[in-house]
Amino acid sequence: MKFRVILPTIVDTFNEEVQVEFAHYVDDATEVQVRHLDYGPASVEGEYDEALCVPNLLEKAIEAQNEGCDGVISLCFADPGVKAAREVVNIPVVGAGESSMLFASMLARSFSVVTVLPNVIPMIENVSKTLGVQSKLASIRYVNIPVLDLVDKEKMKEALFAEMVKALVDDKAHALVLGCTGMTGVASELQDQLREHGYDVPVIDPSFAAATILKGLIAMRVKQSRLTYMAPTEKARTFR
Repeated sequence: MKFRVILPTIVDTFNEEVQVEFAHYVDDATEVQVRHLDYGPASVEGEYDEALCVPNLLEKAIEAQNEGCDGVISLCFADPGVKAAREVVNIPVVGAGESSMLFASMLARSFSVVTVLPNVIPMIENVSKTLGVQSKLASIRYVNIPVLDLVDKEKMKEALFAEMVKALVDDKAHALVLGCTGMTGVASELQDQLREHGYDVPVIDPSFAAATILKGLIAMRVKQSRLTYMAPTEKARTFR
């Protein structure tokens, strides 16, 4: 099994960390390839950034299929380009946002997402609506830390824990989702910390969730429905 993780960013800040993290999510028989964009935004923190990242992300998805990959992950919580990529490739494509919300909605009657900035809240709401789980979304909270500053893990964990407790107490969430794929390697620690404070709830890592969903789809030998994601019509198109 071989799948490609596409980071919708032109910087390689998280490439090595993602490669190391994904090695924990798969077995030795699975090859994970991490790629970032050739052109687009440095991070996705709004609709403008998302629009800028999609063209090259689609090119990268097509490239992955042509190079023999079995599936693709768009590694951003806003799931940029996922629906479009499903139209143009014949291998399964999954997003981190949809994958983690599916797990959270299965494990609890309500969940909250804790993300980076208020700019991305509408995007996360859109993912929940498209997925059909908006009725279970208790709240979206944010730590007010830009994506590229998430390299300070201690600052991130402290801010996440504070907002998670507020989500559980004030918003009545029964599960929690990390709302950015830059929040790697901290879900289990935060889950344990919450349990020590009396909150025995799941904390979902979006990268781990996406890897698990994609592995399952590949193993089941299924992909997106062509009745939903119809192949693009033949016509002239120009790219960069």
